Amino acid sequence: MMSLPPLALYVHVPWCVRKCPYCDFNSHGVGRNASLPEADYLQALLADLDGDLPLAQGRELVCLFIGGGTPSLMSAGFYKELLAGIAARLPMANDIEITLEANPGTLERGRFAGYREAGINRLSLGVQSFQDAQLEALGRIHSGSDAEAAVAEARGAGFDNLNLDVMHGLPGQTPALALEDLERALALSPEHLSWYQLTLEPNTEFHSRPPQLPEEEVLWDIQDLGHARLEEAGLARYEISAYARSGRRSRHNLNYWRFGDYLGIGAGAHGKLSAGEGSAGLMIERRWKVRQPEAYLRRQRDPRGFLAGRHRIEESELALEFSMNALRLVEGVSLSRWRTTTGRSIAMLEARLSSARKKGLLVEDANRLQASPQGLLFLNDLLALIDME
Repeated sequence: MMSLPPLALYVHVPWCVRKCPYCDFNSHGVGRNASLPEADYLQALLADLDGDLPLAQGRELVCLFIGGGTPSLMSAGFYKELLAGIAARLPMANDIEITLEANPGTLERGRFAGYREAGINRLSLGVQSFQDAQLEALGRIHSGSDAEAAVAEARGAGFDNLNLDVMHGLPGQTPALALEDLERALALSPEHLSWYQLTLEPNTEFHSRPPQLPEEEVLWDIQDLGHARLEEAGLARYEISAYARSGRRSRHNLNYWRFGDYLGIGAGAHGKLSAGEGSAGLMIERRWKVRQPEAYLRRQRDPRGFLAGRHRIEESELALEFSMNALRLVEGVSLSRWRTTTGRSIAMLEARLSSARKKGLLVEDANRLQASPQGLLFLNDLLALIDME
C-alpha cells in the first residue's frame, strides 16, 4: 500500500467589493456596503467539509489557505468560528500554517488583530502595485499608502509571516517603474513575495478590451532586473513567481507543486485527492464545488450536496499533470519520485529529456528533472517536450 501524500485545506470566499478587470477567479463584486451572509456561509462551509471528511482518510492538515474573492470582507468572528469548526472535524499539525488573503482596501482598523486572535498566522496582501495610477488601471480599490498602512497594522497585530502579491508587466510599465514597486515592497520587509506577470486571461474584461502592455523586450528586462534585485535582498526564488526568506516558503503552495492532496470547500473551490491504487500507483481525482454563491448556499438543503464535478486523472495524463506542478519549483523533482508518482519508466522519458537539455530547458543532472532558468521562462515548451501522451 502506497503512503498517502500530505493533506491541506483550501477555503474559498467568493465575494469582493469590485471585480478587477484582470481577474479570472470565482469572485463576485458586491459593492462596499453589502451585507454578506456570514452565518449561512459558515454553516454551508462546515456542511461541505462534513461531506468531504472521508477523503481525508485519517490525515492531519499540514496547512490551511483561505482565498477568494476577498476573504478580508468577512469578520474576525466568522474566522474564529470557522477555524474552531474545522479543528473539531480534522486534526491539525501542531505547527500548521493558516493563511488568509486580504485586500488593503477592505480593512477596518483593528480587524487584523481579530484575525490573529482567531488563529490565522500568515497574511497574504494583494498589493499588486504601490503606484496609484497603476492601481486605478487595475481596478483596485486601495492606494499605495493603504497597502503600507495595512502592513504596519498587520505587524502591530503580531503577524510575523507576511506575503505581498506584486504584479509586473502592467500597462505602460517601464523597468524603472517595476523596480520602484519592488523597492517599496522590500522596504516593508515581507517574509514572502509573489511577483508575477500580468496576463490577459479569457473571460476577463482585460481579455475583451486589452490594455496596452509593455513590449516583449521591456518584459524581459523587467524580469531580469527584478529577479536579481529580489535575490540580492535575500528573497530566494523557489517557484516561478514566488520568493521567500529562509524557512518562509508557503507551505500551501509547496503542497500544490509537490502534488500533495488538498480538500476544497466553498463556492467554486477545487480539490485534489488520492484514492485507491492503480497500476501507476495512487489514483488521483480532481473535484470542484458549485460555483455561484447563491446556488452553493442552497445546496445545504439539497441531497446532491456541494459537489459540481469530478475528474479521475487517467494514467495517460498523470506524467504531464505531475510535471506541470513539479517543474514550477526551482528545485524540480528527483527522477525516482517522478517514476513512482507517474508509473512511467525513466527509459521512456530519456529521449525527451535529451532534447530538452539540448534546448537549454533542463539542468544537466542525471538524477533530477529540474527546469533551467530558461526552462522556467518557457515552461510550456518544456512540458510539450516531456508530455508522455
